[in-house]
Amino acid sequence: MSSKKTGYIFVLLAITIFSIQDAISKYLGSIYPPVLITMIRYWAFASFALAWAARSPGGLPVAFRTRRPILQILRGVLLAVQIVIVITSFAQVGLAHSQAIFSSGPIFVALLSMPILGERVGWRRWTAIIVGLLGVLLILKPDGTNFDLKVLIPISSALIFAFYVIATRLVSHDDSSTTSFLYTGVAGAAVISLVGPFYWTPLAPGDWVWMILLCITGTTSHFSLIKAYEHLDAAEVQPLTYLQLVYASIIGVSVFGETLNLNVIAGSTIVVAAGIFTIWREAVVARRNAKVAARGPTQPLS
Repeated sequence: MSSKKTGYIFVLLAITIFSIQDAISKYLGSIYPPVLITMIRYWAFASFALAWAARSPGGLPVAFRTRRPILQILRGVLLAVQIVIVITSFAQVGLAHSQAIFSSGPIFVALLSMPILGERVGWRRWTAIIVGLLGVLLILKPDGTNFDLKVLIPISSALIFAFYVIATRLVSHDDSSTTSFLYTGVAGAAVISLVGPFYWTPLAPGDWVWMILLCITGTTSHFSLIKAYEHLDAAEVQPLTYLQLVYASIIGVSVFGETLNLNVIAGSTIVVAAGIFTIWREAVVARRNAKVAARGPTQPLS
């Protein structure tokens, strides 16, 4: 089997497991505090990250070595907070509707890359950003009569995750992926463990089964995604992650009895198309700028 085929198999496996994980999160989040669910999930995540880093060259001492400690810790905090909001969104807004708004992530990343990373964005990506934001507005349907303030929950989650992605890009210039993965798990677990005990609620015996399954899916999904990135570029992986929206819609409608309005379907289609174009265009620009840099200094493309 070729390297790319192996990578695509791991991507599809990761997306499928993530979707199962989201469904379990929605179920548990409707019964127990999202902070509690996130804390227990992070204990498993941190254990996996420590075990993974211990097997890397140089072990934990090398993996913990970072040139950007504050930014690495901030990444872990951002992701932990974002997961709490995600679980809250699944419980309050719905699985399908939340994922429709989460799909705007690449649009927000492109938008924030300009002021934070100093990236130049040409007219093509600007067009995709504007179209994508219009798609988000269509999903929200702010017509003054049906606008639900609860949709601000998934919007805030998408924005926080965009900041997390930007921070990840910044640390990637100095630290290895193993170091970043380790800090994501350990810093997130440390921070959420300071808050989680105040929300402790005894789980029913049957729900402990779902909680353990959530921890298992959380670790296996991240492992599958890591393996996918070993065989594929980010530009090849990210467009496929939109399949999670399809899975969420199917699970939301068939399992949880959610309904999909026409504006959500149309808006999601627009957002996904704009997001895929943005990801593709970023990859094209990155390759062209790399070729230009190899030939000598000149004006970067956008």
